[in-house]
Amino acid sequence: MQNMTEGSLFSHLWRYAVPLLLANWLQLAYNAADSMIAGRFIGQDALAAEGIAAPVMNLVILAISGLCIGAGIFMSERFGAKDMASFRKSLSAVLKAGILLSLLIAVPGILLTPMILRLLAVPEDIFRITSIYQRITFIGVPFTFIYNALASAMKSVGDSKRPLRFLAICSVLNIVLDLILLGVFHLGITTSALTTVFAQVFSAFLAARCMIKEMPDLIPRNDEWKTDTALLKRVMNYGLPSALQQAVQPIGKLLIQSQVDLLGVSTIAAFNAVSRVDSFALIPEQGIASAISTCIAQNRGADKPERIRRGFFTGIAMAFTYGILIGILVMIFKAQIVSLFIKGSGTAEVIREGTAYLSVMAWIYTLPGFTNGFQGYCRGVGKIPVTILCTFIQISLRTIGTFLLAGRIGIKGIAAASGIGWTAMLLFEVPYVLNHMKHLKQSAR
Repeated sequence: MQNMTEGSLFSHLWRYAVPLLLANWLQLAYNAADSMIAGRFIGQDALAAEGIAAPVMNLVILAISGLCIGAGIFMSERFGAKDMASFRKSLSAVLKAGILLSLLIAVPGILLTPMILRLLAVPEDIFRITSIYQRITFIGVPFTFIYNALASAMKSVGDSKRPLRFLAICSVLNIVLDLILLGVFHLGITTSALTTVFAQVFSAFLAARCMIKEMPDLIPRNDEWKTDTALLKRVMNYGLPSALQQAVQPIGKLLIQSQVDLLGVSTIAAFNAVSRVDSFALIPEQGIASAISTCIAQNRGADKPERIRRGFFTGIAMAFTYGILIGILVMIFKAQIVSLFIKGSGTAEVIREGTAYLSVMAWIYTLPGFTNGFQGYCRGVGKIPVTILCTFIQISLRTIGTFLLAGRIGIKGIAAASGIGWTAMLLFEVPYVLNHMKHLKQSAR
């Protein structure tokens, strides 16, 4: 556990954020390993199929993880206030609500997969394999929720190392299984989906086992499993808006994917590859934002407004520095990065499209570092509706930009639209947060 209400803020954020950044990278390795290995050992159609299926599953997983993120903010406050009974009851509430929700999503998702893919205008030549992959991935939804709920509880008390350990084990397992089953035995896309689901199941098992054996103080007692309606409402006031915010993002990506699908299989495959690169580049910035949220929420619970302000600016500096470094690396190695995802027929065209996209994105990777930092502040002080509005602004303008530019300048237009969305988001966030912080500074006097 890590009490962020005392001691060096930089040290707390650094020790919390670094394992979280590594954990986010490893979590992405679940899907990235499938994409790289599927593209190289199964072919372009498999890579395109996984790329089409990914936004649908991201919609589901981000909504569930959003519920856990919001609940985690509330649990961080309770930890900062040293109210562990409410902490445990909150965990009980989110587990019961989330497991029910994940089942209500997974079962209809399996049944409605063909309808979803028709709405996305999936090309007929890859419709069947995309449908198979999509249906199997829905099976892993409840296990993904269980892992995220338990990991959020651990992170809310400042422990980001244990979730990293679980994801490291499962990511390596996922990659090894893919290499053996696809690379050596040449099995198909069904196997690729099953290995990812297996890794999700195993991560949930490891998290549950760890909490029972190593962190028993966080586990709800017998009477704390009973539903506390008032507390459940408070937890959901954090969790549901956060889930909505997370769900808005992949909805926009689904609309963007519908435009990508009109540009041909090579562009679909390239966009799938560079979307993985974007995730690797951007999710660490979201990890820093999570560190900001946890730090601010704990200090809010402890009623320490000056530490809230200083924690925010420390986190923003970290995110900005990271954004510059990752932009430089992507610009230098963009062709080599894209080539990791594809081998065989059509390789040159996929690499050309992918590098065109990354040549634009490398210049604007600092923008989401700022936007995520401001989002982390708003979540930490309980202003989650503001984060929803900002996300809606960003996704709306990015989607509109994609519809206007993709047909004219191709995949570069999709990248440029991302910059438009992030800029609009900052124009709203900056004055709001600075005004809110002004009141914090006054209250600290």
